Amino acid sequence: MRSLRALRTTALVTAAPLVLAAAGLVHPRHLTAATAGDWAGLHIALLPVFPFLVLGLVVPLWGRPRRDAEGALTVLAWAGCLGYAAYYSGLDAVAGISAGTVVDHGVHGAAGRLFAVGDELGRAGVYALAVACIATCAVLYRRHGVGVLPGAVVLFAACWSFVDSHIFWPRGVLTMLGFALAFALLTVATSRREEGH
Repeated sequence: MRSLRALRTTALVTAAPLVLAAAGLVHPRHLTAATAGDWAGLHIALLPVFPFLVLGLVVPLWGRPRRDAEGALTVLAWAGCLGYAAYYSGLDAVAGISAGTVVDHGVHGAAGRLFAVGDELGRAGVYALAVACIATCAVLYRRHGVGVLPGAVVLFAACWSFVDSHIFWPRGVLTMLGFALAFALLTVATSRREEGH
């Protein structure tokens, strides 16, 4: 029964990074007049997907936070997840949808500035995600011990890569696969520990 729950949880927390990895395979490498429509369209489709990347951090911390250090770390993780969702969605809207739209309509000179603003938003989002990752792994380590360390290492590597890889092939796709692997490893580690109790 618990292994079925772990399997469902793994499917839930890996869905968004796997969808983003698949999207990265078809993401245009460069924004040009020929790719602008696909560029904007893909980012419109992904707008609701990017925020769900944090499910791998929110799900294992589900429940009312306690009034102790673990509870404070949980709230910090949630705040980081919210910051990521807000700012990375900003990147998607500005550098994805807006830049694609202006290039598609032949507006010259605007895309560069949109990319600059989008990059700033994206970095802020990934830094918030990094805070959420650190806080989540600290809580999971306190609850479940060293078994969470392999997932944490993969998670930190994926987060570091995400700062400048977005979902572009090849590194961005590998980054998303890294998030999926990390979330799967954390799910397995936390479910094994729960079965032992």
